[in-house]
Amino acid sequence: MKCQMIYTGIRVKDMERSVRFYTKILGMKLRGRARNEAIQGEWAQLESPGTHQLLELNWYSPQSPLYAPWKPGVEMDHLCFRVDDLDEAVTVLEAEGAKRLGGPYMTPGWKMVDVSDPNGICIELGARVPSRRVRRT
Repeated sequence: MKCQMIYTGIRVKDMERSVRFYTKILGMKLRGRARNEAIQGEWAQLESPGTHQLLELNWYSPQSPLYAPWKPGVEMDHLCFRVDDLDEAVTVLEAEGAKRLGGPYMTPGWKMVDVSDPNGICIELGARVPSRRVRRT
């Protein structure tokens, strides 16, 4: 199984305040931001100048299946790895004791599945999917 770490996701209490902190104080650049209706939340991806490692900020509404009441220590949300073959990766990880937490679900250009590591930390696996082009007639 071939995989490549692409970002680290942390949970935030206040998206606006967190984006301001990481961009204005720490100098990161906002690379993308969107609502995800499937998980009833919002994400923002940031990058420090000169690196390719991304930091993803995640906020979940109280109606989200991923929501948990805020308490110190829940900031680590998930690690994300790109895989070539999502089904193979899930099969290999489940054979090693990983538990499926959610998915598959789609985000623009990606098919994703969440599994747990031996410590219960969420590992998001993502495989690129071809984008659909709209044919004009």
